Amino acid sequence: MIASQSMQNQQEHFDLIVVGGGIIGLASAFKIQKRYPSLRILVLEKENELAPHQTGRNSGVIHSGLYYKPGSYKAKTCVGGSKELIAFARENKIAHEVCGKIVVATNETEIPYLQSLFQRGIENKVEGIELIDPGQIREIEPFCAGVAGMWVPATGIIDFPGVTRKLAEMIPLINPQSKVLTGQKVKGESREGGRRIVHTTSNSFSTRYIVFCAGLHADRMAKMENHSKLGMRIVGFRGDYYELTEKGLHKVRNLIYPVPNPAFPFLGVHFTRMVHGGVECGPNAVFTFKREGYGKLSFNFRDSWDALTYKGTWKLLFKNKKFGWDEYRRAFSKKQFLKQVRKLIPSLKMDEMEPGRSGVRAMALDPDGQMIDDFKIEYMEQSIHVLNAPSPAATSSLAIGEEVCSMAAKHFQLSEAVSEAV
Repeated sequence: MIASQSMQNQQEHFDLIVVGGGIIGLASAFKIQKRYPSLRILVLEKENELAPHQTGRNSGVIHSGLYYKPGSYKAKTCVGGSKELIAFARENKIAHEVCGKIVVATNETEIPYLQSLFQRGIENKVEGIELIDPGQIREIEPFCAGVAGMWVPATGIIDFPGVTRKLAEMIPLINPQSKVLTGQKVKGESREGGRRIVHTTSNSFSTRYIVFCAGLHADRMAKMENHSKLGMRIVGFRGDYYELTEKGLHKVRNLIYPVPNPAFPFLGVHFTRMVHGGVECGPNAVFTFKREGYGKLSFNFRDSWDALTYKGTWKLLFKNKKFGWDEYRRAFSKKQFLKQVRKLIPSLKMDEMEPGRSGVRAMALDPDGQMIDDFKIEYMEQSIHVLNAPSPAATSSLAIGEEVCSMAAKHFQLSEAVSEAV
């Protein structure tokens, strides 16, 4: 059951509640439901549709596992998770394509970083990667210029909101008593005996266990539960995209990425062919004054206060002030944005791209301004919190869901759980 419901004065009981209707929340709920079909599971999404924020506003790329520190959560879940995701999409007829991408060094100084990236890909067992020369770059992407490159055949494109909706459809097929509800913003929690009562804007639901997959609000949900050792805060960074116009579409066949700047925690502006048509270039990365603010001037007092009163924010901005200033210039200047993307496609013209959509990344920062780079999932008093799930979380979603399921089995003793009716 997927619905937006109002059930005042009616308190339903579920064995487990998942807070968050993005791809991580639905993948976690699906994996738990699949392993324990008798459990009554409820998924709560505050918006009126599923996957409206990070899941629905990313670049739609199936990542290969190339970038991540060997042995990290990201590396372990991305390589295997991408294969599981592709198999799921194929089985359920979700739009996707494994089209491959190139990573391009645009000058000689980037070649050592490209070679290091290649070695990391080998360590992470990314299939089929190979270093390529300028001639091979042009064979794959005729309008792209580079002094060296890497071919990554395992990269693809996919409809992540489509994956999320399919997972939501499958949960009540396993157990008709389970539900996925939209329009249910969680406002607080209380305790009644051995049960926990989750209060939303319009309803209350009782449960024994909660899994929080709240994305841009993960830290707030943890604080709501009095998480005493959080050691991080979510700070939002907006990314703006441009779309290639009909005149420019022929200049990109699939995906073109730069060699990432090792001093900054983003992959850089890249070109992506979208699974439903069109080509995007972006995103940039600018501090945003609203966690779910997709306009250049979006503002929310609470979000701004939380970010700007946190010393980790200022330390990050100070350490990256030149990079941050350049990103802001590109955010407000099409000319500057074009100058950046011309490093990859030198012939791209002003009238061959137009402003597109935007998204906001949830960056988890420690008090020293260091980005918490890896996935962070913690157990606390009959709750599991997915505190940090940056890219490639969407690619790794089914693998992350499996990890959450295993944690739930261990800490919640789900093998002994019996569904209760109230």
